[in-house]
Amino acid sequence: MSATAATVGALDENARLRGAIWEAFASRRAQVGLGLCALILFLALVGPYLAPHSATEFVGPPFAKPSSTAPLGTDYVGRDVLSRFLLGGRNVLLLSVLATVITIVGGTIVALTAGYSGRTGDEVLMRGMDLLLAFPPIVLALMCVSVVGPAAWLIILVAGISQLPQTARVIRAAVVQVRDLDFVKYAEGIGVPRRQILREQILPNVTAPLMVEIGLRLTFAIGLIASLDYLGLGVQPPNPDWGLMIQENQSGLAVTYWPVLVPVLAIAVLTIGSNLVTDGIARSMAGVDRKVDG
Repeated sequence: MSATAATVGALDENARLRGAIWEAFASRRAQVGLGLCALILFLALVGPYLAPHSATEFVGPPFAKPSSTAPLGTDYVGRDVLSRFLLGGRNVLLLSVLATVITIVGGTIVALTAGYSGRTGDEVLMRGMDLLLAFPPIVLALMCVSVVGPAAWLIILVAGISQLPQTARVIRAAVVQVRDLDFVKYAEGIGVPRRQILREQILPNVTAPLMVEIGLRLTFAIGLIASLDYLGLGVQPPNPDWGLMIQENQSGLAVTYWPVLVPVLAIAVLTIGSNLVTDGIARSMAGVDRKVDG
């Protein structure tokens, strides 16, 4: 057996992964999800250039009905709801994506190290993950903000670290299944360095659950960051933000619902879209749709 044979498993898994992803994106479920995500992404990226007013400009009385000046009415102090909505999407998306990157990168590193190390290292790392699970994300955020104060980088860090144990557990389970396969044992037998084995043999074979985790963690990050903004732990007034808009305008629901309904719908559409894409990839990798069609 040659050294090249040690990478066959990884290459086969990469090919299977690419095929599964293309198959997933060809399904109606994932296409609908991509369309919903693309819509919200468009609003977040292009919205600031379409906003008719600035985020702090007063255009009418508080909680005014929709008009030609303010197509979606005004908020609790008389600012244009449409403008603040179009200007407030970037924050939620950017923070959610950065938090997801921290979760996925950190969780994968912990999972690879724990799953491929000896029993002692595995126990230490995973018990550390269990310790993190003992702190609910909201409680952890409150503790950190009370010490440091509200800051975007802190919200990103809290949202990323709070979900890290879930990703680490899922990926570690996949690593444990792969580490005893023949091509990994052969790579060890011919003296392939440990880091190279992790990078070239094991990581490609756990990419399938990793892809699903990316979608799941992004969904949770969106909800968590919007919740933290709603509680006043994230973006501070008068900066526009979808979560903050809900908190600021909930007292006027009996007068007008647009200042609350619009950001709620945007967050819901983004969450549903990312869930549909993730579910499409998971079903494709599991062969569920193929079984149904057959």
